[in-house]
Amino acid sequence: MSLPLFTEGFFMGCPAAVQKFLVKFEHSIPVYIMSQPAHNADIRVVIIEDDETIRDAYTYLINEAPGYTVANAYSSAENALKGIKADDPHVVLLDVELPGINGLEAIPRIKAQVEDVYIIMLTVYEHQQTVFDALSRGAAGYLTKSTPPAKIIDALGEVLDGGGPMSVNIARMVVNSFQKSQASPLTRRETEILEQIADGKTRSRIASEMFIDLETVKSHLKNIYSKLDVHSRADAIKTAKQNKYI
Repeated sequence: MSLPLFTEGFFMGCPAAVQKFLVKFEHSIPVYIMSQPAHNADIRVVIIEDDETIRDAYTYLINEAPGYTVANAYSSAENALKGIKADDPHVVLLDVELPGINGLEAIPRIKAQVEDVYIIMLTVYEHQQTVFDALSRGAAGYLTKSTPPAKIIDALGEVLDGGGPMSVNIARMVVNSFQKSQASPLTRRETEILEQIADGKTRSRIASEMFIDLETVKSHLKNIYSKLDVHSRADAIKTAKQNKYI
């Protein structure tokens, strides 16, 4: 059943760019967000996101959701680390791909200042190594930026209740990682790169999306070929799949 359209006045005072962003998810925003006015909330949220439109959109939505308020919104980890202790948030929405100090690097620095804070990562990429790095550093959840805004609000409540909110594809990735052969000679990074190769991505694109040098990708591929005793990309993929390494 389709949800109602935005109620009259929902976008009052909302910047045009933010409205355009939110309209894409119109039918995924629950009625309680659309129909009830904002009020003083107990749950404080900090947003760290360098994309202004996304940052403003999340700020607008969270402030409209009963029970939540955005204590602050920052465009970089550097700026956030200067004020986050005073903000004293319960939850932080943290972009992975930040300029300067990236999201992964920021996790332990944030938790050093606000010990009991829950950190939910936001990203456009779904790389296994990045997901596990974030979780191992203390992130409590991991969502892609294609996640509908309503799910973002749900994730805030879920993490506060002790859950670990994840986008469907991220959760599936985590489950699949435990179903792979534990006897694989490949490291986690090598496995991820080979999976990206199997998906048809070029070495340059992999380097860009994983924030590593092209030469590093080439070095990993060389090690993969050596460990699997193959001499081509096709043979590496075939061998890895046959042995459930990917």
